Amino acid sequence: MIKLLLATPVILLGLAATGCASHYGGYGYGGGYGYVRVAPPPPRAEVYGYAPSPGYVWTGGYWAWDGGRYNWRSGAWVRPPHARARWDAGRWERSRRGYRWRDGRWR
Repeated sequence: MIKLLLATPVILLGLAATGCASHYGGYGYGGGYGYVRVAPPPPRAEVYGYAPSPGYVWTGGYWAWDGGRYNWRSGAWVRPPHARARWDAGRWERSRRGYRWRDGRWR
């Protein structure tokens, strides 16, 4: 019983972290759906207000390909991994084979 009580917060934290990571992953060059023949819609204008506290950076939303259509993923305020980090937003890149998503990343 005590082991279950101790393991519960760890499991919940892991599930929460997985949900946060989904904003950025799944469509990058290393995996995802490969090329998409349909061009993504133009980016949406987002109203994001003020940062929740100093040091946060806005990571804008993007169109994600969900196997048959594009779905909008809203942007979010995120704390950078280190003090001088800079966010390079993800983007759809066009080639002869179609459109391919390049994940955003911290530099």
